[in-house]
Amino acid sequence: MSKLDVKMDKAADKLTVQMAGTIDEDVDFSQFNLSGNQQIDVELAGVKSINSCGIREWIKWMGTAGPAKITFSNCPKVIVDQINMVDGFLPSSGKVNSFFVPYYNDESGAEKNVLFRYGTEYTDSSVTPPEAVKDEEGNDMEMDVIEAKYFKFIKK
Repeated sequence: MSKLDVKMDKAADKLTVQMAGTIDEDVDFSQFNLSGNQQIDVELAGVKSINSCGIREWIKWMGTAGPAKITFSNCPKVIVDQINMVDGFLPSSGKVNSFFVPYYNDESGAEKNVLFRYGTEYTDSSVTPPEAVKDEEGNDMEMDVIEAKYFKFIKK
């Protein structure tokens, strides 16, 4: 029984895929056909975790998209980590439109995920984080990642 919920919506030559849950050894992507689309938009905000078996299945599944242009939106940290570490996780025709960056405040223990959008907080070659990120109490928050590693995929 898969712990991944996949919703697909096709309109003309564009396919929208929404994913939520866990990508692991139980996932069966064969039931989700990517071929025959010019544009595929993949929404990943709901993905909670991915393991090595899930990564292998993901790469095989993305390979079935053919020449389609693939965009990825609202990528959580677990997906960004894989994009940075695993060759082929982000297909050559793939582009990240937006992703979350974790922020933290040491004093309050507050955590927050901030959405970075292409053309606003980053481009193909640079990152411009927001000047200030505050928690609910107005405390300054710091990025909770090693920037050189987390933003590595942007510099490719």
